[in-house]
Amino acid sequence: MKELKEILFGVNIDSVYGDTNVSISKISFDSRNLKQNSLFVAIQGYELDGHDYINQSINNGAIVVVCETLPKNINEYNILFIKVKCSKTALYTISSNFYDNPSSKIDLIGVTGTNGKTTITSLLYNLFNALGIKSGLISTINIQYEGFNENSKNTTPNPILLNHHLNDMVKRNIKVCFVEVSSHGIKQKRVFGKDFKGIVFTNLTHDHIDYHKTFKDYRDTKKEVFDSLSKNSFALINIDDRNGKFMTQNTNAKVYTYSIKSKSNFSCRIIEQQLNGMLLNIENSEIWTKLIGEFNAYNVLAIYSIGKIYEIDSIKLLTSISELNSVQGRFQSFLSNRNVTVIIDYAHTPDAVENVISTINKIKKSNQNLITVIGCGGDRDKDKRSMIGKICSDLSYKVIFTSDNPRSENPESIIKDILSGVSNFNNYKILVEVERSQAIEKAKKNSSEGDIVLIAGKGHEDYQILRNKVIKFNDFKIAKKIFNK
Repeated sequence: MKELKEILFGVNIDSVYGDTNVSISKISFDSRNLKQNSLFVAIQGYELDGHDYINQSINNGAIVVVCETLPKNINEYNILFIKVKCSKTALYTISSNFYDNPSSKIDLIGVTGTNGKTTITSLLYNLFNALGIKSGLISTINIQYEGFNENSKNTTPNPILLNHHLNDMVKRNIKVCFVEVSSHGIKQKRVFGKDFKGIVFTNLTHDHIDYHKTFKDYRDTKKEVFDSLSKNSFALINIDDRNGKFMTQNTNAKVYTYSIKSKSNFSCRIIEQQLNGMLLNIENSEIWTKLIGEFNAYNVLAIYSIGKIYEIDSIKLLTSISELNSVQGRFQSFLSNRNVTVIIDYAHTPDAVENVISTINKIKKSNQNLITVIGCGGDRDKDKRSMIGKICSDLSYKVIFTSDNPRSENPESIIKDILSGVSNFNNYKILVEVERSQAIEKAKKNSSEGDIVLIAGKGHEDYQILRNKVIKFNDFKIAKKIFNK
């Protein structure tokens, strides 16, 4: 139980209706997830409005309701109402206070950008723990720290869940937490007011325009988290991306840069690439890494840079980095019993798809063919579908277009959108198979010994969303079964 006055400290309150001298056992923005003596925050969501569920919240145990719009019949209620200008920012402050402001007691390192967030946070988590620095991880794949490991539901958790886990980490004497910071998370105030020790910017490409409507809003949303950094924080930016310097033009944080192509604080050069790894030169030291591709060279350089900012010895740092394995669903591969290399990757944006395919083409031998299996998610940015169709058909020996997570859309319609980007010249390369496992079967039938099959789009995901159904589906497991039978 916590005194309400403690929970409300710092909340921008418009008006109060009722007695504030109460204690709170639980906070929630989900009216179904309450118990006696709870506080409910009514939030206007993307699809639902929490104000419509105030009665339900009271029936389920709420004694305090925080909202932007008061009920018309407020005098009929025997509970406390608190009117605020913005429920989302109020929720952050309330949840942070409820859990004793944990972000001020742990080094919180955020990673933002279109690509690389999951790989960088996951590798940093493994690296720091290997070096004896107790760390936590909040990523697209999972939330993980000493004694706890759970699959994630969102790239960036809601403020209550985020503060709950940070508080749990503080109790376990964890020193650093690496967290993915998505544009949705920033826009929806999930990280509002967070006391970040540092933020990493990876890159910015065409993604989430269905949500943000314009690239400018997407870019400006990312910038907000850099604007909020204090003078005691740091910002690490990839200056090979033209948006890197834009992110930090108004920041108070100390700015560090990393680059493969430009002069920077931390630099790297690719010496050699193979399907099982690559040789890098990082600040005049050579290192072999199990990760592959220029995009992963940037990721490795980013984690090296964080290590140096933390003043970790270069030799220890490079040695530990060389021992890191690829992240689940990120250029994850196996060799079939017919000597076909199968690669599973999460790439689902035009830029990421082009990076992965270009990387494979640079590494593969002239007698190896690349067969790509890919689809696009439903109810998401439609503009990128034709772009992905063009990239895959231009750069692959053969392409099998299939379904991803169609959601409420017709899978055939999604594939039609993808096909619109294929030139007549490349039509001979194209196969269509709506059912994803059959598409993987078709990839096997069209492959020969020594070929490479890329299955892109889903990566670590172990499901497909078909209308209102969630079906178990894991690209890696299904592909391994198909290619080895």
